[in-house]
Amino acid sequence: MRTVSPWLRWVVDPVVAFKLLLFPVILYLIWELLAPGFGLTNPFGTLFLISNKVPTSDRHAKSWFDLLFIAYYVVFSACFRQTVIVSLCRPVAKYFGIKKEAKLVRFGEQGYAVVYFALFGAWGYRVMSQLPTWWYRTEYFWLDYPHRDMKPELKRYYLMQTAHWTHEFLILVLRLERPRSDYYEFIAHHIVTLWLVGWSYTLNFTLIGNAVFLSMDIPDAFFAFSKVMNYLEFKRAKVVSLAIFIYVWTYFRHYLSLVILWSVWTEFELIPAHAQRWGPADGTYFVWWMKYQIFTPLALLQCLNLFWYYLIWRIIFRAAMTSLADVDDDRSDDEGEGVD
Repeated sequence: MRTVSPWLRWVVDPVVAFKLLLFPVILYLIWELLAPGFGLTNPFGTLFLISNKVPTSDRHAKSWFDLLFIAYYVVFSACFRQTVIVSLCRPVAKYFGIKKEAKLVRFGEQGYAVVYFALFGAWGYRVMSQLPTWWYRTEYFWLDYPHRDMKPELKRYYLMQTAHWTHEFLILVLRLERPRSDYYEFIAHHIVTLWLVGWSYTLNFTLIGNAVFLSMDIPDAFFAFSKVMNYLEFKRAKVVSLAIFIYVWTYFRHYLSLVILWSVWTEFELIPAHAQRWGPADGTYFVWWMKYQIFTPLALLQCLNLFWYYLIWRIIFRAAMTSLADVDDDRSDDEGEGVD
């Protein structure tokens, strides 16, 4: 791992990150204790609580304060990630006999991925279950557009996902992890993801955004779990987990992703006639090229998924030609002892 600037120490040190997270919470509590009678909104709550509640309902709209919320939860993501890796994953790895530092690092990364994607996959599932788009009823991506306000849980989920991917991109560009052979594909994936997240939130396409998140997060949880089983050398478990993962990945990353792409291409014009115009003041951003602006990055993600799908099947082919007990992560680099 590279040495980081003192200004970025919070990215790798969970204690520093926790102190940064605690500071606005303390200021928030002090304000609540000392200024309850002034009738003023607590200014520190916008850092870690969603803002801009619609006065006439329990829903929330976008706000410039969302940028502060994202920044706070980028730090939270760093703290959570390092805490899971150091306090949970490394002890588990050592208990099961993993000693090489390089493997401990990789096990920690994949263990964290299991935790994160399982949590957010389940959360995304719960969020979608409350929406008209439940289980990819794709016409509701477009009907009733613009979706200017959101259920509070959808807004919180969306902004925390944005913070996570911002944090992951920061890790990649700072090279805080030892790069794998598909480093540049990962860079492309993160750029496209952040592009989609930012545009979908800004232009009020959050319902399709939730569907895309769900199609990506659930297979990632199974992917990371199968790799954890591989590192632990649980021979039967890694074979079973790999088989389940293949099915889950195929269904979510390819079938459902193609369902979404088909909807963008064929159902985009379901957007109501009154919203088919450029009217930012009313939350409508319909222009002739918007369909392609949504379709193109989603298609790029599908191309990257197909690239990784090819690598996955290459692993399976090698396993069929040799012994399943020798299956390794095809993306792994040389994991010697020289990793810091």
